[in-house]
Amino acid sequence: MATQSPEARAVGDDGGDAPRPTPPWLERAATVGFYVVGVFFTIVLLRYYATGAGGPTMLAVAMVPVAYIVATLDDIRLGKLYPRLPPMVSAGIGVALIAVAVVAGLYLFTNFEAIRMLRMGRWTTADLAGGAALTLLLLEYARRKYLPLFILNVVLALYVVYGYAVPGMFGHSGMSWSRVVTSMSLETSTGIFEQLPQLALTLIGSFILVLATLRGFGAIDSIIRGAQRLAVRSPHLLPQAAVIGSFGVAAVSGSGAANAATTGSVTIPALIKSGIPKIRAAAIETATSLGGQLMPPLMGIAAFLMADYMGVSYFDVVARGFAPAIIYFLGVSFAVYLLAARFNAKGAVPDVSPLTFFDKANLLAYAVAILGLIYLMGWVRAPAMQAAQQVFFVLMVALTALFLARSLPSAEYRKPRYLIEPYQGFVETFSRMTSELTLLLSILGLVTASFTITGVPTAVGQLMVQVASINVVLVILVAFLFGYVVGMGLPPAPTYIIVAVVIAPFMIQMGLDPWQVHFYAFLIAAFGELSPPTSLTAAVTSRIADASFMRTMVRALEMALPLLLLMVALFTWPGIVIEPGLPQVVPFAFVLVAIIGIIASLQSVFSTSPLTRRALKGVLAASAVGLLLRPILPVALALAVVVVALVALGFLRTRDQAARELATHLADQEGGDEGAEEQADEEADERPT
Repeated sequence: MATQSPEARAVGDDGGDAPRPTPPWLERAATVGFYVVGVFFTIVLLRYYATGAGGPTMLAVAMVPVAYIVATLDDIRLGKLYPRLPPMVSAGIGVALIAVAVVAGLYLFTNFEAIRMLRMGRWTTADLAGGAALTLLLLEYARRKYLPLFILNVVLALYVVYGYAVPGMFGHSGMSWSRVVTSMSLETSTGIFEQLPQLALTLIGSFILVLATLRGFGAIDSIIRGAQRLAVRSPHLLPQAAVIGSFGVAAVSGSGAANAATTGSVTIPALIKSGIPKIRAAAIETATSLGGQLMPPLMGIAAFLMADYMGVSYFDVVARGFAPAIIYFLGVSFAVYLLAARFNAKGAVPDVSPLTFFDKANLLAYAVAILGLIYLMGWVRAPAMQAAQQVFFVLMVALTALFLARSLPSAEYRKPRYLIEPYQGFVETFSRMTSELTLLLSILGLVTASFTITGVPTAVGQLMVQVASINVVLVILVAFLFGYVVGMGLPPAPTYIIVAVVIAPFMIQMGLDPWQVHFYAFLIAAFGELSPPTSLTAAVTSRIADASFMRTMVRALEMALPLLLLMVALFTWPGIVIEPGLPQVVPFAFVLVAIIGIIASLQSVFSTSPLTRRALKGVLAASAVGLLLRPILPVALALAVVVVALVALGFLRTRDQAARELATHLADQEGGDEGAEEQADEEADERPT
């Protein structure tokens, strides 16, 4: 589905060259406009979180146009609206688009009750014009930002109108263009104002408040520095420090590509300096950044959508999500350790200044945010939206007090520009992230509207039933292939939605547990940020490492192997997600042992003898795969013992070899053999797995 390469998408939203420089006066004007509208956007949502006035549907009708204005002003000030055009022309078009959004948005908001109640099914020409205008604005936004979604929406709109020309079970009688417009805008149960953008503005927006506060006060930078300080104490921990830092940021970002851009600029150079080849360093950051989609308590947008589709609380998803996330984290961490040993990581000490008092305060704030969300949602059983707001309030008050305590005694820090900096960062992060997410989910509302009125899921379900009559495993594979193809062109959230709407209901009808099916869709959606040949996360990390994109993506698949194995475990050890708490312990332990065993069979060094090495790796791989496929319990216990023993052997042998190679490296370094060292680094990634 994707028509742009990941490299192109990483450069700019239009896939073109870098944006042309924006004239300073235009940039200042657009920046002022962005912050003015951003503050208004933030205040309105804070007021709604406090009062709930008007309800989520009215909130969506009011704020979707404002979100569009925020995103457009942001693109104007950054020169990204239409980067191929002269800045003045691009800005002029942007102002015209904003004017249309203002007029259409005000009309729909002021006529909200009449459109929704009094004129339902008998809408006026002005109603249709307002709905069509906003729909077209969002489609143009999709064309610039999410080209595959734009193409999909155009194809679906044509299918709605000309469905009579489609043969077979997917054909239908066809509908009018006015029906397309009303289903996509005026019928608030579907389209751009439906439940998805409402979710972005309410539940997800309340969690973004927490993230925006942490970012505004510099907690993200403190997390990265804190992880690097581990390597200062023990140089051998540098690769693990990169993993911990990436997962720490991922836990509050929920986005693989965003996490890679945030932490990769620090962790990738550090990994390369430690002796890990550039491609492997980029692959490690790709795999760890992917954890942003899995790591509670902010498991990416798709987790919020899962709670909404299943009609459960968000904490019900989070409670089940800890087990897969921990398995993935430990699996990647173990793979990184073995990889660093195989590639003779030099134990380089990063140049990191000691943590300041305020770094430690930020780390404490981060811990309070994570533990506070878990406590409020899990122990107190507070609604997720309320829990996020309470954590936001505590963080904002505490971090403000610390910030003022540092700033006010100093004449330099008392300057107004410095005093508003964290709050400016808060508004920018919150308004940008929430508006972009709202627009994305509004565009997805167009997709679900077309699916709903044409009955596409029903037709797909009939095909799934036919496949199921052959073999249930085929249904699981078909679902994976369907999600894989969708994920090549779309971010995780739309991938999850399409799989959940089209595939999931019929897998549940076949007798699979809803938690199995929806977590399967969730993992497929997360895999979309890694899936070849359009991995956006790998595109970002390969750019930072100045490495081959394709080779980075292949190596990242190897590092992120636990994600694929978790998809299998959902069906062989379903207890890992069906019931949270103690029922997860046994399946968690067996799945973790199996995945660690499979990783060890690929990465460990068992012996210098090729025959012995292959034999031990073969036994370990066979035992671990057998354990993952869940035999009866006595056999599973026996296989687990074998896997643990061989993993321990491989770990010790790999560690011993790493120590010998490090000693040899240090001796060569003292002897001035730096040329040979550089050549070895260039050739290191060619070593077979």
